[in-house]
Amino acid sequence: MSTTSGPISNFIEHHYRHFNAAALKDAAHAYTAHLDKGGTMFLTIAGAMSTAELGLSLAEMIRQDKVHAICCTGANLEEDVFNLVAHDYYERVPNYRDLTPQDEQDLLNRHMNRVTDTCIPEMEAMRRIEHVVLEEWIACDQKGERLFPHEFMYRILLGGKLEYQIDPKNSWLMEAAKKNLPMFVPGWEDSTLGNMFTGHCISGDVKNIHTVRTGIEYMKTLAEWYTANSQQIGDTGSIGFFQIGGGIAGDFPICVVPMLHQDLQRPEIPLWGYFCQISDSTTSYGSYSGAVPNEKITWGKLGIETPKFIVESDASIVAPLIFAMVLGW
Repeated sequence: MSTTSGPISNFIEHHYRHFNAAALKDAAHAYTAHLDKGGTMFLTIAGAMSTAELGLSLAEMIRQDKVHAICCTGANLEEDVFNLVAHDYYERVPNYRDLTPQDEQDLLNRHMNRVTDTCIPEMEAMRRIEHVVLEEWIACDQKGERLFPHEFMYRILLGGKLEYQIDPKNSWLMEAAKKNLPMFVPGWEDSTLGNMFTGHCISGDVKNIHTVRTGIEYMKTLAEWYTANSQQIGDTGSIGFFQIGGGIAGDFPICVVPMLHQDLQRPEIPLWGYFCQISDSTTSYGSYSGAVPNEKITWGKLGIETPKFIVESDASIVAPLIFAMVLGW
């Protein structure tokens, strides 16, 4: 376990003793222990965590090799870039609960798209990125080249075509691009850029709808990554699963293990070796995202001995604190 202990870690050690607070602390200690044993960590990001500026802590996790692969929604993929290039134009609405329908319409008329208390400026963020990525889509389309959604983002981030309004060191996607971090973005079409790509396919700007590679290809690539990474780690460690929120970002990648076992008949592939989920979903509604970790044993994803944690709280509060402990802040 890391011997570095800063003021945030010391505060958590002293005050976080019970309930979700204790689960947070235990999950952070187990995360560090997992890495110390030679394991790697797979991170999943749902919700609007990029707009919540998770990059302030996640970028450092990536820099320090505390995260080794990421699965995120299309929204999180693009919204980190939106924040990177248009941060100064964002508007915060602390009284969002009091907004009337007319207030919401007024925001729309100003091209300000609200995510809880934060408004993303369409023209400065979304349309600016559309212009840059469209050039890449068309260029690839004309060459018959096909890339995954994150590969297009990596290309524009590393290509020097953008000006930034925050320090790039606080962009988790920039740090991922620098390391060419394995990335998986299932259901990318359910995103602003996914909708834009569809529009450009309909208008004929992009001729081949498969210029952007698909979710099935992502799963195939994930199966290859999981198999190769498991073999590389060997008996010294395992692959952990740290899930922020629920939905497709978590459901899609965790299924790679039972797929390898049951559909490809590869029983030698190890189960996930650590599991933690930050969630506010409710189990009693039949929610998979809110299912207790033990339910995943019945699906062949986790084992009896797998360290398992669930922190039922707000991920925008919990994730940075766990990252702070892992980083020794």
